[in-house]
Amino acid sequence: MNTPQLPLPFEPAEVFEAADFIEAPSNAAALAWLARPAEWPASRLAVWGEAGCGKSHLLEVWAARHGTARIKGGALDPDAVPNLPSAPVVIDDADRAPELALLRQLNTAAEAGQPVLLAARAAPGRWEVKLPDLASRLRAITAVEIGAPEDELLRLLLQRLLAARQLAVAESFQEHMLRRLPRTPGTLRLAAARLDAAALAAGGKVTRRVVEAAIGPLADQGADVDLGLVHSGPDRVG
Repeated sequence: MNTPQLPLPFEPAEVFEAADFIEAPSNAAALAWLARPAEWPASRLAVWGEAGCGKSHLLEVWAARHGTARIKGGALDPDAVPNLPSAPVVIDDADRAPELALLRQLNTAAEAGQPVLLAARAAPGRWEVKLPDLASRLRAITAVEIGAPEDELLRLLLQRLLAARQLAVAESFQEHMLRRLPRTPGTLRLAAARLDAAALAAGGKVTRRVVEAAIGPLADQGADVDLGLVHSGPDRVG
């Protein structure tokens, strides 16, 4: 007898468009700083905040506007000496970059007179680094925080996450999810993925029981989740 297989949830494509970013008071300071790179002290800026708050989205949009590309910190090669950049340097998850590689990126950008934009979960001055030269440079970088999301921002985010997965969820169920879940974008992201899988397993219909089965473990844990557990989708909020 064949073993039944759980249908795989639809994973929306990751697309970072400026029009999709949800502006709110929590990200207003970051947006203001990003709009005036000429005013960045020493031509360097770091945007920081909790997982899923919109850092990658902002970096991708800013990089596209300035003719460059967003680099993932973990992809930097510590054994390579970077060429002098001809465009701004944009590094996402910069706190995950090898220290020597990040130091070289900062140095070559300064030599070329190019601005540097970083993103991480904490301000650079708080990172634990071993290289003294890198530590001093990080402490000197101006850092702007993306704050805790507002109620309306979370509500819009959840609507977009569900729409991207083509989930028809009653407004009362959405409000129930917002009341029960920890107030973080990362948790909403995982909740949408879990609800997608649960709905598929239940034949596609989203009932109160399906919602509870999907979000119960997340609501009970009372904390955010590791966003590496699920594809991101269109949930960058700022």
